[in-house]
Amino acid sequence: VQLQASGGGLVQEGGSLRLSCAASGGTFSTYAVAWFRQAPGKEREFAAYISRSGSATYYADSVKGRFTISRDSSKNAVYLHMTYLKPEDTATYYCAAGRPIYSAGADSSMYYYWGQGTLVTVSS
Repeated sequence: VQLQASGGGLVQEGGSLRLSCAASGGTFSTYAVAWFRQAPGKEREFAAYISRSGSATYYADSVKGRFTISRDSSKNAVYLHMTYLKPEDTATYYCAAGRPIYSAGADSSMYYYWGQGTLVTVSS
């Protein structure tokens, strides 16, 4: 499975962006997907998770209530809709696909496939 993340850019504080993760080359619907992010000088951290069916999601506390993850199986795509963006959301965002058990969805080591990342910059 190849993943292509897109949709990043420069946005003002309080603004919105929608990131896309397009998959090719495999049965994407059989994988759970997560978004991780890495800010400059910091470790990569979990942001959001969606199950294979799309029926289950969860979020890091730092983005809960502001970010929404969704998937469109007909398009082999997963999205991260980000609202009320803050400067601390500035990071490179990566989508990842794997088959973690639900409780391990935030563990980056459980994911087999990674996109190349898309940069989100939030100005104050």
